[in-house]
Amino acid sequence: MRVRKSRGLRLAAVSIATCLLLPSSESHAQLPLEPIRDSGQGVTGSFEGWFPNPDGSFTLLVGYFNRNDKAMLDIPVGPNNRIDPGGPDMGQPTHFLPKRQWGVFTITVPKDFADQKLAWTLVVNGDTSTIPLSLSRQWAVQPFKDPSVGNTPPIVRLESTGPSHQGPPRGLAASRTTSVSNPLALTLWVSDDERPDPVDRPRPGQPPVTVFWSQARGPGSVTFANARPEVNKADGKATTTATFAAPGEYVLRAQVNDFSGEGGGGNQCCWTNVLLRVLVEQ
Repeated sequence: MRVRKSRGLRLAAVSIATCLLLPSSESHAQLPLEPIRDSGQGVTGSFEGWFPNPDGSFTLLVGYFNRNDKAMLDIPVGPNNRIDPGGPDMGQPTHFLPKRQWGVFTITVPKDFADQKLAWTLVVNGDTSTIPLSLSRQWAVQPFKDPSVGNTPPIVRLESTGPSHQGPPRGLAASRTTSVSNPLALTLWVSDDERPDPVDRPRPGQPPVTVFWSQARGPGSVTFANARPEVNKADGKATTTATFAAPGEYVLRAQVNDFSGEGGGGNQCCWTNVLLRVLVEQ
């Protein structure tokens, strides 16, 4: 169990180290261990590791830390939100929720990527941060099964008998179409092996799996009727609606967590993220 905890601490330490190493403008300088404020702070990407794919390619797993306690930030893809080389757009979010967000997107790199590196740069509130993304051996992760206890991520379906999704997001899982005046129904079917960490046993009354909907991209705001809909114990169904403030293309993220909670305490075995593309007409 100590391995599981140390992995989470290692990921947190790297996020802090990244903040220490990267420059900020003097007018917005911030110590990384300083208590976060409601607004006015920057955003730092977080490289969470990589894993091999069956075809020989590799997947890079990336999240972020919005150093604001309340402020959500919108940073369009471009000079202030870019991944190089090959970008600027590699599927990263443009809408940033407060605080730490895990496994928000992935990047697939070819089998010959070797010692090459990508870099994700974010510029906001006068603060610039850049993090490297690579196949460094020390960042190899196992996001589909915890080797210590055998825990696996929840299984998620966007249709009751449709394809299943498990673990980190792999591109866009599906597409939907709606209009500004028509709330979009969002329904998931989820299940889990309900194998909690022996150390972090669930609290009394804690559901074995939870759902959290959020916005990852889009030209306007998104309002969820209930961003954390209850999961029906009988069939694993969780339903809510989303209303869009402006027409355009959006990406929504459904984060499904098991007993371990959001981010799994830094352990990639314990959650599933699904990205949904939504085209909103006037």
